[in-house]
Amino acid sequence: MAGGWSRDGAVQDQIDNSVDDGVAQARSRLPVGQSLIYCEECDSPIPQARREAVIGVRLCVSCQQEADKQFKSFSNFNRRAGKDSQLR
Repeated sequence: MAGGWSRDGAVQDQIDNSVDDGVAQARSRLPVGQSLIYCEECDSPIPQARREAVIGVRLCVSCQQEADKQFKSFSNFNRRAGKDSQLR
């Protein structure tokens, strides 16, 4: 149930849009193509088991962990939220 000037279902639409954005972002980070034999960052060999488990892998485990740490700067701010919901 929406309140104020918003129509019924607006809150659910906002939630759905946030989920869709999250799914799209996660899919965009999936590797594609053929797996590399050597890490593109440090040139260390990527184990065969990793190449088979993660299709399109481009980084070794160490470099992937570093890349994941840098990606965690993602903000949880809901950019579609109305001013009223941000004031709570």
